[in-house]
Amino acid sequence: MDVLNGASFQRLEGAIHAASMRQQVLANNIANVDVPYFKRSDVAFEEFLSQAMGQDGLKTLSGRRTDSRHIPIGASSPNAAAQVVTDETSVINNNQNNVDIDKEMSLMAENQLRYNLFIQQINHEVKMMRTGIEGRG
Repeated sequence: MDVLNGASFQRLEGAIHAASMRQQVLANNIANVDVPYFKRSDVAFEEFLSQAMGQDGLKTLSGRRTDSRHIPIGASSPNAAAQVVTDETSVINNNQNNVDIDKEMSLMAENQLRYNLFIQQINHEVKMMRTGIEGRG
């Protein structure tokens, strides 16, 4: 039995990966706040996750393929991958840079809180499984 390969763990793993990637992207934005013509980037994950889970929160039926010869049923993959997207359309400074340092710092703080929440959730899930397996509280 693959206890840590469940859908909830895969989603948490994807969320942790996205938060880590977002931290790197935000740090890069902050480091380049004074660079002329630099365009800020962000990580798109939540939109892809909601699409992977089904529109309007409705879950779609999907089959599990244990062999590459099996016919796929429903959605091809329940996982969402994080992608870096660059905002080429906006301009904030006279030097064509679009990085707002205050916004980036607040996004970084929010991302750190989100990352901590994901780690706490993983720790809680593992603790609950360990308690169930060992049979003690």
